Amino acid sequence: MVQIKSPEQIARMRAAGLVVAAIHAATREAAVPGATTKDLDEVARKVLAEHGAKSNFLGYGGFPATICTSVNDVVVHGIPSDEVVLKDGDIISIDCGAIVDGWHGDAAYTAFVGSGHAPELVELSRVTEESMWAGIAAMKPGNRLVDVSRAIETYIRRQPKPGGGKYGIIEDYGGHGIGTEMHMDPHLLNYVDRRRGKGPKLVPGFCLAIEPMVSLGTPRTEVLEDDWTVITTDGTWSSHWEHSVALTEEGPLVLTAPDCGRAKLAEHGVTAAPDPLA
Repeated sequence: MVQIKSPEQIARMRAAGLVVAAIHAATREAAVPGATTKDLDEVARKVLAEHGAKSNFLGYGGFPATICTSVNDVVVHGIPSDEVVLKDGDIISIDCGAIVDGWHGDAAYTAFVGSGHAPELVELSRVTEESMWAGIAAMKPGNRLVDVSRAIETYIRRQPKPGGGKYGIIEDYGGHGIGTEMHMDPHLLNYVDRRRGKGPKLVPGFCLAIEPMVSLGTPRTEVLEDDWTVITTDGTWSSHWEHSVALTEEGPLVLTAPDCGRAKLAEHGVTAAPDPLA
């Protein structure tokens, strides 16, 4: 069943979302050539401690770290390690979350390490991020879950890929409900699968973690022997973006964005809900 939140509960989720935003800011600054992915995990641990928050990644299903650090062809669930040293030209997707007073936040972004990145990598990240915002903008009362999936897929399919071909929309992983747990119903595909129907209707109090994952090649993935790290089967690099979003009576509220998503949603002609903690 989908968990519908009250305005007071959404405010608590906003508090968790702001901790996630702080982790993003700190790890983005620390993701430089020569840093290890374990270094980034330590940065995240410190931010959580400073805010009196708990990690919802550490120990989840046995996951051994505070954040996921997915470099280059790793799509999701990369485990921070002293052995993974960031190099100039790498891309890294950092996925993290926080728990405040029992309520969860979850978000991810792709960062460029150093400089000199190929144009197709810059475009890959842009397309993935913008498809996320297209999905967020589709969180409107009366729409259904499939409308969010359709908005994400439509945006990606309409973008020309440098060098030709098509982007791979990762098939095995997607978004999810979020609230008193990190992963809740419903599962959100980043493409339309007519066999799954239209999904539930979106109403105020509906909360989703919207997270497209896109590769420069295949949509298919495989899991490495550590039972966590997910890579593309053809070795192409990938990007991952995510925000936790609540639908309110006043519109979508991007819980994990510092400005509640105001600036990016305005580009889609959508007014973001006001910050309940302001």
